[in-house]
Amino acid sequence: MTRSPARSIEDGGGYAPDGPYSLARLALSLLISTLVGAGMWAIIVVMPEAQRDFGVDRSAASLPYTLMMCTLAFSTIALGRMTDRRGIVVPLGISGSSLGLGFVLAGYAPNLLVFSAAHVLIGVGAGTGFGPMMADISHWFVKRRGVAVVVVASGNYLAGTIWPLVMSLSMPLIGWRGAYAGIGLVIAATVLPLALAMRRRPSVAAFDEAEAVTAAARADVGISPRLLLILLVLAGFSCCVAMSMPQVHLVAYCGDLGYGVAHGAEMLSLMMALGIISRIGSGFVADAIGGSATLMIGSFMQGVALALYLYFDGLTSLYVVSGIFGLFQGGIVPMYAVICRELLPPRQAGAAIGLVVSATIFGMAFGGYFSGLIFDLTSSYRMAFLNGLLFNVFNFAIVAWLFWRRQRRAPAGQLLAA
Repeated sequence: MTRSPARSIEDGGGYAPDGPYSLARLALSLLISTLVGAGMWAIIVVMPEAQRDFGVDRSAASLPYTLMMCTLAFSTIALGRMTDRRGIVVPLGISGSSLGLGFVLAGYAPNLLVFSAAHVLIGVGAGTGFGPMMADISHWFVKRRGVAVVVVASGNYLAGTIWPLVMSLSMPLIGWRGAYAGIGLVIAATVLPLALAMRRRPSVAAFDEAEAVTAAARADVGISPRLLLILLVLAGFSCCVAMSMPQVHLVAYCGDLGYGVAHGAEMLSLMMALGIISRIGSGFVADAIGGSATLMIGSFMQGVALALYLYFDGLTSLYVVSGIFGLFQGGIVPMYAVICRELLPPRQAGAAIGLVVSATIFGMAFGGYFSGLIFDLTSSYRMAFLNGLLFNVFNFAIVAWLFWRRQRRAPAGQLLAA
């Protein structure tokens, strides 16, 4: 009688996927991702205070954010490759050290130049928290891989919910500089020791079995790993260009409509909160029907939500549409990680997921800037929403084509999921 893969892995001295150790590692990964995620959100909170402190204009005060995001994109790729070769411990060590040093240096920066340079370090440190962490946890689950990946990915949204609140409460007491330095000390003191608990790596048998599964699934699609990765990069970039329009410009859009930026901020918070729900929900859907099908549904529904922005601009309707957008878009980005694990070699998961996630980061950066440029040229956000919708159509075309090829080539009765 043939033994199950889980039994063979346990007999080989490793931990079977989807077991108690996997669940414990998932909880720890979510905690670490939430801690490391502070690097992406802190600058947004302190930007007005830093601008006044350094005596610069808003565009100059935005430079640290731009540097952080660009560094984050490149560090996600580099640390993802390192995760493939050495495991997650070393990248987490780099993250804890870089974030600790970067936040403390930024907190005591005498000028904007030093403050900006510190955010390069923060960008390096934040690179482990999303792509590499999703790649790592994907090796420890098979039946519930989709749920595991989106739980870790939710650490980014939790960071965006928790850290700004903590900072808003602490800044009146110790100032933005003290809050920044405190964040750095907390992250260094927690992430570095927690990283040691992530030392264990999947067994060779687990990698070999995963390799066989992904090779069979990739054969169903009928394209090379390189072409598949290129298509996923293009899809990730285009979907986040579309996604960036409401996320980056919703507050300003509400201000232009005369509703005030406070209402825009509330809509953004609503969008992020519902995004957590959709992110977790998408994991359950992916485990049932596969990452490609889930991504295709999410892409289509995000396009529907963007189209609604073109026709509804009342205050109440904008709250409703923003909530709908949050429910539709939250699960999209983690699906790229799920698809990478379904179709690409598992020993290259960190590099592949890091590359695709970096494409989504660049998409957000480009989309936010390009939407603002369109507004400057047209004095309206209508064309910017339409531009986002067009990029979303391009994303949907790529994802739908991949899904169609896999279904067309798969044997009759084969499940959607790999």
